[in-house]
Amino acid sequence: MFAGLAGDTDKKAEAQSKGHTGQTVLFVLLGVGAVFLVSFLLFKYWQKKKREEQHARLLKLFEEDDDIEVELGLRD
Repeated sequence: MFAGLAGDTDKKAEAQSKGHTGQTVLFVLLGVGAVFLVSFLLFKYWQKKKREEQHARLLKLFEEDDDIEVELGLRD
């Protein structure tokens, strides 16, 4: 009679343990996915800023060339 109750308790504990392990694995995977997503978005943001900075430098370079052409009288 008592052996049957002990077996039920062991099965419940084992089921709770498996559920807890599955939940932990799920949270770890979600955490890793969130870190990956944030890293990817930060990388894309950094690329965009770098591209805008390079574009601004290129425009400034051509603006300076236009000023030199006007000073030399090549353009009005």
